Amino acid sequence: MQIKSCLLHLHLQFASKFTNFINTKNMDLKNKTILITGGSAGIGLEAAKQFFEIGAKVIITGRSQEKLDAAKKLYPNLIAIKSDVANEEDAISLFNQVKELGGIDILYNNAGVGVMPSNLGVASDKHFEGATYEMNINYLAVIRLNNLFLDMLKSRKESAIINTTSVLSYVPSMLEATYSATKTALAFYTKSLREHLRIANSPVKVFELLPPAVETELIAHRKVKKMSTEKLIKGLIAGLQNDQYTIRIGYTTAIYMLNRLFPKLAFRLVNPREADKFLQ
Repeated sequence: MQIKSCLLHLHLQFASKFTNFINTKNMDLKNKTILITGGSAGIGLEAAKQFFEIGAKVIITGRSQEKLDAAKKLYPNLIAIKSDVANEEDAISLFNQVKELGGIDILYNNAGVGVMPSNLGVASDKHFEGATYEMNINYLAVIRLNNLFLDMLKSRKESAIINTTSVLSYVPSMLEATYSATKTALAFYTKSLREHLRIANSPVKVFELLPPAVETELIAHRKVKKMSTEKLIKGLIAGLQNDQYTIRIGYTTAIYMLNRLFPKLAFRLVNPREADKFLQ
């Protein structure tokens, strides 16, 4: 009976959200100017490609000039700006350069990093160093950029912020323990930001993208089933166009529901026993 009650609650919750989507004016991406952090490779570069295809103007950032140059060769209409999101001076410079270019309608906080797995139960300075590195880029840099660009976005007729969290914000991975923590922090911040903007009567929409494991350099070493960047971005664009503020892609939805009903089972699926050997 308890499981049936939970399923009914989830059904009513999803039905309510679906009704809200129908009654909301959907996001029109054509002719929008989009800034993508971490846009020189992987998910960010695929996003630039697909946004181009639907008629958007795209600005990308990245820390590697070599990768930015390579992206420009692939897509000559890209505007590429070398910038480290974790660096305050770079962030301010990026804002000023974007302002000179005419501003943006959408800020897509895509940049993210992770460190190699280590056992947190064995004392090491590397735990703090790795967590600081991940937190600065995956979480704190997002808050800084959002704050810099917020007034610009508010001035637009239709605008949005996209924050990339993760399925690991629901269920932590022991192999990406502090990374999972940064994504949980970002997920909570994203939900709060959305509600704070509502209270402030701001028109800026806030989207949360929750990818599963994706074929990128970040997890190239992991032997798990991975989604292509192409499929992920198609799901993102569909979510944006339907004003689906929480965009769960692939098995992320199943993990979300399973974690609500059977959290121990969800944890074991994300953390199979064979993963233990990497922490020994």
